[in-house]
Amino acid sequence: MESIIETKDLTIFFGGHVAVNEVSVRIAKNKFTSVIGPNGAGKTTFFNLLSGQLYPTKGEIYFKNENITKKSPTIRTRLGIGRSFQITNVFPNLTVLENVRLAVQSNQKIRYQMMFHYKKYSLFEEQALELLELVLLKNKAHAVAANLAHGEKRKLEIAMLLALETDLLLLDEPTAGMSLEEVPAILEVIKRIKEQGNRTIVLIEHKMDMILGLSDEVLVLFNGELLAQGTPEEIMENKTVQSAYLGGMSNDSLA
Repeated sequence: MESIIETKDLTIFFGGHVAVNEVSVRIAKNKFTSVIGPNGAGKTTFFNLLSGQLYPTKGEIYFKNENITKKSPTIRTRLGIGRSFQITNVFPNLTVLENVRLAVQSNQKIRYQMMFHYKKYSLFEEQALELLELVLLKNKAHAVAANLAHGEKRKLEIAMLLALETDLLLLDEPTAGMSLEEVPAILEVIKRIKEQGNRTIVLIEHKMDMILGLSDEVLVLFNGELLAQGTPEEIMENKTVQSAYLGGMSNDSLA
């Protein structure tokens, strides 16, 4: 198995509290991995360590065999790590298309030029429209981002991450705060990205049916430690996971 990102004894303390404790994992390239665990298990903290929002107390992180433990979030983004947050992060006063076009332009390292009309960058706009089609937002291209529904803003955020040509996509509860009607659309977007087969997706999510249906592998965190790692089927059968995380749920209740 070729890994894209690997952690070795990854640990972080907040005062006397150990939020992530000696977590060593290898995440396979171009596969779909989900991270599950109860509230307070350390899932978002683990993501913050991978993306550079936090630096570990000890341990190391390797991305494409390069040690990135002390590298900034900006450098990690340039290397190919994209991160979404539980709160959407878009430019509300720009159109949907402008949001994605600016992300494409940023990836090409072309700065804004006041006297240079944006239509001169037609190639960037074409790339942006292709990404909007992928995330099912092409029909909203000229809508102002502030007017989008919450689920649509999630899709826009994902399109902006894809515009940065990310090899590793870290999605932190992408369905958080969505209505039941919005969830199928974001699920379809994630499926489309997975089916392209050219990106690694790591997902934090509480919806078990979503995890079991999409994941190639599942990581279970509990009290900041790696409790188990395996296929969805292996995790469903794992008695330690059932008792510690799932409260002894039966396999039928997992499905």
